Amino acid sequence: MATFVLVHGSYQGGWIWQPVAARLRAAGHQVHAPSLDGCGERKGTVRPGITTETHADEIAQLLFYEDLRNVVLVGTSSGGMVVCRVAELMRERIDRLVFVDTLALFSGENIRNIVTRSASIMGDLTAAPSREEAANRLFADLDPASRAWALERYTPHPIGIYMQPVQLDSFWTQPWKASVIWCRRAANPGEAHLRRAAGLLKATWTELDTGHYPMLSMPEELTKLLMAG
Repeated sequence: MATFVLVHGSYQGGWIWQPVAARLRAAGHQVHAPSLDGCGERKGTVRPGITTETHADEIAQLLFYEDLRNVVLVGTSSGGMVVCRVAELMRERIDRLVFVDTLALFSGENIRNIVTRSASIMGDLTAAPSREEAANRLFADLDPASRAWALERYTPHPIGIYMQPVQLDSFWTQPWKASVIWCRRAANPGEAHLRRAAGLLKATWTELDTGHYPMLSMPEELTKLLMAG
């Protein structure tokens, strides 16, 4: 059985992985799906200085203190940036990387280099779409019950994730066992960005005919892809 660490993206928390995590656990796998600093139920901890690197350090510490090995590290959306940094920090503990419709940036790039549409609500510490925007754009392709459930839980995201360039020392020069999953109906990050990552990583390529949240819209199909290796 495998050990999965599922890393969420913007406006999310570990809750976004619930349908997939439940299926993986039912199949006998060990699963961790933490909410990152300032996100989800940890929204009260938001403060200056939260970046991709601080989020990555959290996950790296989880791998160390829980003594997790042969980890399948999965990222979605902006969580892909975290996955890249964790992988180079904890190379000896990683078995496989999975990028689920995710950002995978080069060192020195930031999200705004790839995703030009900005959140409508910008604060000093966080950014977020309005509830209307979340309902009609972010979660538009979800069934009504899943959309309502997600709308009750989405939270503003620490703004440093968008503004600060990512720092990667060696990720793109190392060999990895990796998979890239593109969601065809998602506007961002887009096929070209995901193809760039897949090509450099020599990763397997899979497409799902859904929007940016396959863990909610197609949890059965996504779970099978994660377990397939």
